[in-house]
Amino acid sequence: MGLMATVLAHEYLKPMMIGDIVVETPLTLAPMAGQTNHPFRVLCREMGDCGLVCTELISSQAIHHKNNKTWRMFDWTEVEHPFAVQLYGSDPSIMAEAAQMVVEHGADIVDINMGCWVPKVAKSGGGAALLRDVCTATMVVEAVVKAVNVPVTVKVRSGWDAEHITAIEFARAAELAGVKAIAVHARTAEQAFTGSANWDIIRQVKETVTSIPVIGNGDVKSADDAVRMMATTGCDGVMIGRAALGNPWIFKQIAHELRTGEKSSPPTSQERAAAALRHARLTIATTTIGERQAVMELRGQLTKYHLGLPGAAAVREKLVHVQSLADIERILELYL
Repeated sequence: MGLMATVLAHEYLKPMMIGDIVVETPLTLAPMAGQTNHPFRVLCREMGDCGLVCTELISSQAIHHKNNKTWRMFDWTEVEHPFAVQLYGSDPSIMAEAAQMVVEHGADIVDINMGCWVPKVAKSGGGAALLRDVCTATMVVEAVVKAVNVPVTVKVRSGWDAEHITAIEFARAAELAGVKAIAVHARTAEQAFTGSANWDIIRQVKETVTSIPVIGNGDVKSADDAVRMMATTGCDGVMIGRAALGNPWIFKQIAHELRTGEKSSPPTSQERAAAALRHARLTIATTTIGERQAVMELRGQLTKYHLGLPGAAAVREKLVHVQSLADIERILELYL
């Protein structure tokens, strides 16, 4: 077991280079709209072994038009380094302008979203819609790479639909344009989050590029999944999204199993409650929108913490109706 653990750790936990940035563990947090804000990113960092975090997607058009709500999404701080800021849009010049803006505000990496299938994003020509037009997608990448002096990465889906699998073709063009890493969610935009991820697309992307890391994404919920993805695709890193919600210690658990060959003990109900409470307190301590509105947004995040005790369903129901941090503390402190 000790030798096997050493082999696994050496093969699958070695640092990953994105340009000149060292990502100490190749386990990364996926950008998720409405979820990967500053408090959650910090929490994943605090739990350990999350090598890179990323903001939720930010509209380049909104930055261009100086939208006040969008400025509130510039919520990153020094404790998050290294971190990526994800942008979406289809106009090369406006994407370049937005990239310069986030770099001026401290972004280590600029990530281009070419994977979001949500109609609001796709109808604007951004997100996964760019995968229907590899030429425009490449122009966007070229403009952003030329505009900034930090590494530029891209997150894609396999393609728009099963008849248009463009990730492999685009990965080659993106590498030539100067992208320093590519993350592949191995579903099409049409699939959204249904069905199973086709990891073979990740393998094909990895075999296509020659000099940049490929980060696999889709259906990784455990160390076994992470090892299987890396072993079958050859990818350099693993990106975890939905499996981290209410579960910010997943990176530490995966790394522990790879280092020791032993299953990590699941967090106790007290540890789960403590993490949820830390999440809430971090949110209120750093919010710029006022406690009441921040608590409204917290409701959906906190209910993802499965406390694992009788009556947990009733607790989740109470969390849906909280009005203040004091309400949250009163509910969760019963578990501590």
